[in-house]
Amino acid sequence: MENANITFNDVANGASSLSDWFANQLSSFTPINVLIALLAAFVAGSVIALVYKKTYRGVLYSPSFSLTLIMLTLITTPVVMCIGSNVALSMGMVGALSIVRFRTAVKDPLDTAYMFWALTMGILLGANAYVIAVVALLGISCAMLFISFQRLRSPNGYLLVVHHDEYAQADIENELKRSVRFYRIRSKTVTRSGSETTVEVRLDHRANIVSNMLEINGVHEATLVACQVEAGS
Repeated sequence: MENANITFNDVANGASSLSDWFANQLSSFTPINVLIALLAAFVAGSVIALVYKKTYRGVLYSPSFSLTLIMLTLITTPVVMCIGSNVALSMGMVGALSIVRFRTAVKDPLDTAYMFWALTMGILLGANAYVIAVVALLGISCAMLFISFQRLRSPNGYLLVVHHDEYAQADIENELKRSVRFYRIRSKTVTRSGSETTVEVRLDHRANIVSNMLEINGVHEATLVACQVEAGS
């Protein structure tokens, strides 16, 4: 009977401790505060995804990456709210995340910058630094849109791949001088069946450079591929 009384007392003490812990959590974070933070994180993540879509200059845009940016912001916000100033939780989170490995390589370094941007917004919103979050979101968005606008004003970069006979090389270069603002031969391969020349060209628009190349005697095939050109090159 004494053991039963001790068991009941232990249960009562455990329930009291659980009640105190739950009350402490509610005093720190109310459901309304969590919903407001998540809503702000969703808005911030959506803005980041929209800026990424508007400034993307690659060949193939990935909608799943934009969704990833929103999810990163949403996930980081409650994690930071939970950790708060608890050193033990923060160290445990670092240890848990240290074993996570991402096997999908990020091809564009700018994509990595957008991921860090999303994580930063989640950290700021989770720490209730709404003023800093708003200023950072607007400032970085304006900066990225301005940089993208400046890149749009510059000529577009393309790779022109031409399969031709060797005697047509001079005519190809003359056509490039006449049709494009800038060109640079990247590579040239000569085989017994013919030659392949890869040329970097700058065009204000997609001119009829491919059609003009096909009109040259000795040119068998011409392909124009969009590429990313380094600034100042």
